[in-house]
Amino acid sequence: MTTIDGKEFRRVLGHFPTGVTVVTAAPDGKPVGLTIGSFTSVSLDPPLVGFLPARNSSSWPDIERHGVFCVNVLTIDQAELCWRFAKEGDDKFEGVAWTPAPSGAPILDGIHAWMDCTIEQVVEAGDHWFVMGRVTSLSAPEQESSPMLFHKGKLGGLQS
Repeated sequence: MTTIDGKEFRRVLGHFPTGVTVVTAAPDGKPVGLTIGSFTSVSLDPPLVGFLPARNSSSWPDIERHGVFCVNVLTIDQAELCWRFAKEGDDKFEGVAWTPAPSGAPILDGIHAWMDCTIEQVVEAGDHWFVMGRVTSLSAPEQESSPMLFHKGKLGGLQS
């Protein structure tokens, strides 16, 4: 079996740009959320998406217990939200404007798009969980915006 150095693995995979999202929920009416760069579409029929929270995340257990979540696709101008929700602890929602999705999960103001979901399946995947969600509602606001990307350790966006 070949051993892959963790730092080299991260460096090489950093060459693949990913979108940046914040996954939110509101169990018992208290909003929780975490930054996710490993978000993907899974299926059109049924409409499924997936993301991979770290197994040691303190926010993920609350979202999992709640059974629903909202994926917020960040814009290039929302770096502060990206870093805020990437940290553990603190009240991540202090001073953050949002409205409830149909599930009650927060839709952050000014985002590029959102998807409200129910949890379909959670699978252990190394030091992460693979979470598959069924999309129950979604929207992409009409304002002109560019999605945030993470590439080689830095935030950026598309130039159109």
